[in-house]
Amino acid sequence: MQMVELNGINVHYSDQGSGVPVVFANSLGTDFRLWDQVVALLPDGLRVIRYDMRGHGLTDAPEGDYFMGDLVADAAALVDHLGAKGCVFVGLSIGGMVAQGLAAERPDLLRAMVLSNTAAKIWTPAKWAERIAVVQNDGLPALADGILERWFARQFLADKSKLAGWRNMLGRMPTAGYCGCAAAIAETDLFDSTARLSLPTLGIAGTEDGSTPPDVVRETTELITGARFHLIRKAGHLPCVEQPEAFAAVLTGFLQEVGHVRSL
Repeated sequence: MQMVELNGINVHYSDQGSGVPVVFANSLGTDFRLWDQVVALLPDGLRVIRYDMRGHGLTDAPEGDYFMGDLVADAAALVDHLGAKGCVFVGLSIGGMVAQGLAAERPDLLRAMVLSNTAAKIWTPAKWAERIAVVQNDGLPALADGILERWFARQFLADKSKLAGWRNMLGRMPTAGYCGCAAAIAETDLFDSTARLSLPTLGIAGTEDGSTPPDVVRETTELITGARFHLIRKAGHLPCVEQPEAFAAVLTGFLQEVGHVRSL
């Protein structure tokens, strides 16, 4: 267990390997175990850094609304603390929003980024306010079925043994963490700042994503000059869980393209 105090909170992270750094940021309602299967399939020569976002996993979950600036500052502080400048930053959903914000605020830290199942703006403030109210009044389990249906494709949803762990992970998340991060997403619109980015970027979407459909991910990816887009079939909002081999393959190819690892 690796912990560090950053920006007034204790952040839980994993730092494995001694090569060039790749940093992974989780989605709303998950922790850094989200990336377990993909990390196991990546080539040698990488320093793999994962962390639990503010309000998630073993990282502190302060009360009150969070702001995207808080989440970006947490990511920047961790990269600085670990001396991981020049990393490739891989973010999924809210993690992808953090990636966009980090690239705009601290371009010195990133060599390239991967925007998985994310967008410059996700849903409307009113929709997020409604979700926050439900969680505050009835708890996360009240939304669990709908969330899981957006996370996963039909085949995965049919396997109750696979689904159980993700339901438990979601249900055990602190209410303050979920609502705080939901508030951060609600107030975020990154279209202008993302459209000014020029770093190498890969966008990834799942064909059955009910949270950030492929067209939404593609639209954000195309804001960035030279970025490319990849669609993973038979996957929902978390293709790194449902199709880890496909995800790892496209990520490895991108790391080779930007010179982060050698081509075979």
